[in-house]
Amino acid sequence: MSTLKAPYVFVHGGWHNQSAWNKVTPILEAEGHTVLTLDLPGAGANTIAPKSFGARPFDLAAFAAEPSPIADVTQDERTRAVVASVKEAASVGDGKVILVGHSAGGMTISAVAEQVPELLVAVVYIAGFMVPNGLSLLAILPHEAMSSALSPGLFVGDPAAIGATRINPGPADKAYRSLLKASFYADVTEVDFAHAASQLHCDEPNGGALAPSEITPGRFGSVQRHYIRTTQDCAVPLIGQEHMIAAVDSTIGGTTITHTLESSHSPFLSQPAALSKILLDISVQSPTDQRGSGAGLDI
Repeated sequence: MSTLKAPYVFVHGGWHNQSAWNKVTPILEAEGHTVLTLDLPGAGANTIAPKSFGARPFDLAAFAAEPSPIADVTQDERTRAVVASVKEAASVGDGKVILVGHSAGGMTISAVAEQVPELLVAVVYIAGFMVPNGLSLLAILPHEAMSSALSPGLFVGDPAAIGATRINPGPADKAYRSLLKASFYADVTEVDFAHAASQLHCDEPNGGALAPSEITPGRFGSVQRHYIRTTQDCAVPLIGQEHMIAAVDSTIGGTTITHTLESSHSPFLSQPAALSKILLDISVQSPTDQRGSGAGLDI
């Protein structure tokens, strides 16, 4: 039997990049795990900001109207990028990877689990969009379970017109910055918030938000799935998280193993040790009966 520890591949959420995992990565590596992170296509080093974002004086109206330079980025591109990272991680591990996705990154890890279930020991959603087959991220946002989310108040411009859902991580008034913190980082220190905000990019391409989830019981459903619920979340409210868990369980079959953190939307910043402990615990759980394993468990 192999003694290699399962590697992790991390997928960041909307408007974020791979730096989101900087506090978690060293904890997992210290326990002997390989950790791979990446900037998704259209994110981090792979994004292009609207020209109006850097103009001074800043013109909010121009920023709200300028077409997105990354409007053509597709969900398929993002899925392919993460599949490549999973294959890389599998080659240095024992052939089985723990795939972790935050927030909108949940759409990508679902697609990857459907494509390469044989390479995954588990898929883990951190306040993630785990969306039933046939629905998109934008289709589930209007559900009443999501109605208390603060993050839509951050959106700038018309997504249909500019080709992306846009936020303003740069020059903004005090009320907007306060809403940004409340939405994503309510329990994060001011220093960490300032750094996290400086790493955000403007646009999330519509291709990712509009692409329907395509998951099946035979492939996605064969992978042990975990959901880390964030109880103080104002971007993906707890009731919305629970709605998605129930919807996927009822349509795919089996039971999502749930874990709970009393945190905001960004526990990788506010509670990296507690989050890492859950991830390490997942790494030692036996996936002998993938579908339905751990039914009713909450750690």
